[in-house]
Amino acid sequence: MATGVVESHGDRGVPIRGPSALADDHRRAITLTLALAKSDFKLRFFGSVLGYVWQLMRPLMLFGVLYVVFTVAGFTSGPHFPVALLLGIVLYTFFAEATGGAVGCVMVRENLVRKIHFPRIVIPMAVVLVACFNLALNLVVVVIFATASGVELSLAWLSLVPLMALLVVFVSGLALLLSALYVRYRDVEPIWDVVLQITFYASLILVPYEVIEPKSEALATGLLINPLAAIIQESRHLIIDPAYVSASDGLGGAALLIVPLALLLGSVALGLWVFNREAPRIAEEL
Repeated sequence: MATGVVESHGDRGVPIRGPSALADDHRRAITLTLALAKSDFKLRFFGSVLGYVWQLMRPLMLFGVLYVVFTVAGFTSGPHFPVALLLGIVLYTFFAEATGGAVGCVMVRENLVRKIHFPRIVIPMAVVLVACFNLALNLVVVVIFATASGVELSLAWLSLVPLMALLVVFVSGLALLLSALYVRYRDVEPIWDVVLQITFYASLILVPYEVIEPKSEALATGLLINPLAAIIQESRHLIIDPAYVSASDGLGGAALLIVPLALLLGSVALGLWVFNREAPRIAEEL
């Protein structure tokens, strides 16, 4: 039996709701997410001679171009700026890959959605998990590059764990929201493409906080409200060099970290609510 939202039940026409976002079996949802993510990760490089190298080349090529341009222009801001630049690009690449891939993920799995009864949250979460695999591998490259560049490895690098956890939570909320909205509104895809371009320039990746703040303190502080920018800035401060202003100092105090944190948690709450509301109707809307 198909899993559409509304189906006839005998002569009474009693509506039968499709499967919810998470259903009652959380273990099954986690298992399916892992299985789908592993399958997608393997298929992405199936038949490719270089395999994962192609995935690695994306952030490295962008980093190489920007580094050459900035070096020629004489623009290097902050200690170990190349490492700070590469770290920012890697974190943004994860953000763009996970959210951009989540936009149309339900549509790509249309045949699966129509034929199989399973928790719908598995689909966008598998996309995020694949992006997490790539992020972990890319961070290994960042560590190697940082070590070769003279950055001292210390216990402070362990702070990446909670910071990356926050980033994954933020991205997951956006992925749920975007994947649910796209089923109804196809305009989400081009709009999000524009948002991603704006986010790249507004996340303190190319021009660090330390360059913007002397010229416009309000702008520098406003950019740190973005959870992605705050995570990138805090990562640079903790693992590259304390000369990079911490996110709390940039915002004007630790108490003001509640603003990007509220946006992060708000995106998760909104994403879960929208996806859970739309999940039973996804098959019919496709």
